[in-house]
Amino acid sequence: MRRGRWVLALCLTLTLTVTVTACSGDDDEKTTLRVLAGPDLAVLEPLLDELRDETGVELDMDYRADADTGDDLVPGTGTGKGGGGHDLAWLSTDRSFRLRHKDTAQRLLRTPTMLSPVVVGLRPDVARQLRAKSPGGRLSWADIADAAATGTVRFGMADPRQTGSGLAALVGVATAAAGTGGALRENDVSCDRLRGFRSGQKLTADSTRDLLDDFVDHPGTANALITYESDLLALNSGGRLKEKLEIVRPQDGMVLADFPLLLLDPDDPDLRAAYDKVVEWLQRDSVQEKIMRTALRRPVSPSVRRDGQLRAPVGNALYFPDQLAVVERLLDDYGDPRRRVPDQVIFLLDFSGSMRGERMTALREAFADLSGADSSATGKFARFYQGERLTVVRFGGRVLEEKTVTVGGQKDLTTLADLVARGGYGDATAVWTALDHGYRTASTVVADDPERAVSIVLMTDGENNSGISYEEFVRRYEARAAETRAAVHTYPVHFGEADAGALRRAATKTGGRMVDARGSSLSEAFKEIRGCR
Repeated sequence: MRRGRWVLALCLTLTLTVTVTACSGDDDEKTTLRVLAGPDLAVLEPLLDELRDETGVELDMDYRADADTGDDLVPGTGTGKGGGGHDLAWLSTDRSFRLRHKDTAQRLLRTPTMLSPVVVGLRPDVARQLRAKSPGGRLSWADIADAAATGTVRFGMADPRQTGSGLAALVGVATAAAGTGGALRENDVSCDRLRGFRSGQKLTADSTRDLLDDFVDHPGTANALITYESDLLALNSGGRLKEKLEIVRPQDGMVLADFPLLLLDPDDPDLRAAYDKVVEWLQRDSVQEKIMRTALRRPVSPSVRRDGQLRAPVGNALYFPDQLAVVERLLDDYGDPRRRVPDQVIFLLDFSGSMRGERMTALREAFADLSGADSSATGKFARFYQGERLTVVRFGGRVLEEKTVTVGGQKDLTTLADLVARGGYGDATAVWTALDHGYRTASTVVADDPERAVSIVLMTDGENNSGISYEEFVRRYEARAAETRAAVHTYPVHFGEADAGALRRAATKTGGRMVDARGSSLSEAFKEIRGCR
């Protein structure tokens, strides 16, 4: 009897020992997964030991600054399973990757793990200044773009060609500029409305971490940051700033990052089992709470109560483009944040006698709107911006007056407004002589500074009745340097009794486009050209 009880006790002890060993994640039971990760995931390192201890799955993180592009996940690049050793990818966003490599992306398992919108951090004095001008104190992307154009906001933003945060910010601003409220379409970005906004970018980097370091190390360079909400919360709480940034969540919407965990080979049963363990652990409410407090990101689980500033509503979640062509055009238009030469616009303005009265009033109002008087969202994206070079040529039967300024403040815009406001009308209309003069000026600019984009805006309300003929203009135009003809386009404004056919031919010949102001206003026509030149 005692022998039987001893055997039973031994069996129970052995069973308990085996069970504890299996549950304790003994080294023989562990699975290690190699993870291609964006630098934004490094903040979760303190939780990975808990993950290993509780699931038996260890994540070996390989942080890469360009991981968010996702291009390394394509078969044959040497990174995916079987070619370089990564089993998972953990990115801030995979939206660009899914557009560029649809076939590969469709076969991957994908699980969102946390959320963070792209927002704006402003120095307190700048935030107060902007809110004082905004009804209700609420700010939009249009307000930020307008303030960037005037030099009030000087921001840092990670390179949108390299990072998910930079691209998401660019999508947010472009969506607001399009004014449709839906996903960006290609014709929304075929007209570049972001010139004023991008003139305010003073800091850039290939990763969010480097951007934050540069902002702290160069305190006088920028007074704003555009990045993930979590980055700004961490920066404010880290003691690295003399004064905390005020976080602005633009009222016209934000793009959300959901930090997806991707299984690169769903057909491998062992990897799938390990992935499922990791996902189940990450989705626990208790773990979501730890992620929220460690990474300052919003939980994906709606049952987890948000802490502190994470309770602030996200509002309108903006759509990410569903076409690769839209993203590529957006990036091409925005260009390299490190190399940017402001544009030059040459305005050829008809000051013949027929422009007296209401028509001249409309022209002056249009220039006032471009100088900041138009407070609408579309007006804020069309205004003149810091560093832009503007040439105004008044013409009648000949060139009457010409002035060029580089916008540095309101004084420069007042100089142009005074030029437009002055009288002194001509008794004829030399349209093609004026346009030929504009191309002589443009040729000099292109020769002196090949990287400066130059465009010509031609506004007339009548037919050509003086100076050279259209045919003579074309002959002179075709004799100009190929660089000038390729780079400089004309945007005629059809106004009053102007010859629409002739203006359209000139636009086609020079690679531009005619804009009709008869059904709207000169102000609307100029805004359209500002977006589409």
